[in-house]
Amino acid sequence: MDWEKLITLFLVLIFSLTFHEAAHGLFAWLGGDRTAKDKGLVTLNPIPHMRREPIGMVLIPIAILVFSDGKACFGGASAPIDPYWAARHPKRAALMSAAGPLANVVLVAVGFAIMYFIGKPDGDAEGTLFDTAHIIFLLNLLLAIINLLPLPPFDGAGVVSGLIPFTGRLFSAYTKIPPYWIISMVVAYMAMNYTFWPTYFQIIEWLPYPPTYR
Repeated sequence: MDWEKLITLFLVLIFSLTFHEAAHGLFAWLGGDRTAKDKGLVTLNPIPHMRREPIGMVLIPIAILVFSDGKACFGGASAPIDPYWAARHPKRAALMSAAGPLANVVLVAVGFAIMYFIGKPDGDAEGTLFDTAHIIFLLNLLLAIINLLPLPPFDGAGVVSGLIPFTGRLFSAYTKIPPYWIISMVVAYMAMNYTFWPTYFQIIEWLPYPPTYR
């Protein structure tokens, strides 16, 4: 088991989830909802986010990493919002929901830029930086695409319900199905061959030296 790779994957995931949730909290605060701000969650310090979501941000990612031997990595968290604020300001709530995936897109761009300007890694230091940038790129692309799916608990549902109010009732009914989140995760997994992987391979073709994920 490559512990160095597992630790890198875990740390990048924690930072990516923190950046994602902080973006939710920031845009909610800017839109008039101070719930996340008052709980100290508009921050890039991962500790408050991990305390709020220890299962999604710590236990599940570690379990997936260990049992997959570093071949898979995923986790999740949530930012607290005032549902009355969201109901009164649906478009602001939609923007808040979109902010998380958009934050991941920013990190996708950062990872891509590092790989692009390194070009062909020359030496161990550049190779390590290139591999880390690739992990940042890959994990954040995965988080962005999955979270844009229009199914609860993903952010795409919040975007759609904020822009098309009647869909909120449909999503509310869906969440009353006891294993709804399992259904959503299965749908997300099945959709990867049509969403994540085509996007991933299309983008890395723009690199002078495309990475090999290993």
